[in-house]
Amino acid sequence: MKFEIIDFHTHPFLEDKNNICAHREFFDMSGEYTKSMFDGLGVTKICGSVIEIGNEGYENTWEKVKSNNNEALRFKEKYKDFYVPGFHIHPDYVQESIDEIHRMSKLGVNLIGELVPYMDGWRGYAREDFSVLLDEAGKKNMIVSFHSMDEDEMDKMVSEHKDVVFVAAHPGEYGEFMRHIERMKMSENYYLDLSGYGLFRHGMLRRAIDSFGIDRILFGSDYPTCNPAMYIGGVLLDELITDNEKEKIFSLNAKKLLKL
Repeated sequence: MKFEIIDFHTHPFLEDKNNICAHREFFDMSGEYTKSMFDGLGVTKICGSVIEIGNEGYENTWEKVKSNNNEALRFKEKYKDFYVPGFHIHPDYVQESIDEIHRMSKLGVNLIGELVPYMDGWRGYAREDFSVLLDEAGKKNMIVSFHSMDEDEMDKMVSEHKDVVFVAAHPGEYGEFMRHIERMKMSENYYLDLSGYGLFRHGMLRRAIDSFGIDRILFGSDYPTCNPAMYIGGVLLDELITDNEKEKIFSLNAKKLLKL
């Protein structure tokens, strides 16, 4: 059975400074490379935000955030329907972030993140100023993709914002994964993408499906940090899950969430 694949978790780039692959100097990487590589793997659409390491060249962090958001829009303009842009917000810049939510909403962009707080100098998913931004995101029917970190803070964030659609990145090791399961039970608006670490643990997918169902698991790779082929293989070759379950993970769940 051949599957359509939507990669819900990527960090695309047009400029080399936004290429966060640790080994990029050993092979040719570009926006064109990204597209051709995904085409070769059968990936029809990618989603996610532009990440930039460091703050050099910017007067403040918000300038960096806005620049990366604009880079995501440029990538969308170049690659059209292949890319669903994600954008960043920042709790140290509440009004600017609210304005950005409104700007993106008018442009038809409804994906925030993946947010990676430590890349932009903040942390605290349960902090009051970030809660204000989540309220605004909920009003605009935004999807909030976020890097998994600080378990108690994630619990509080989800429990206080059950009307917000969250996508948690990275299943994690056993303890972290079990906390994801508890948050799945806490909110029907909580999804898990398979990027990063965790998928390589044998039986993890079967446990996830048996614990909270198949409809809130999304395929993700965390490209260019990680090799998408490994994650495709991790789902495609898993003998513990059915073809119908694989199809939902690879594309159907993302299509429903993104209203494609």
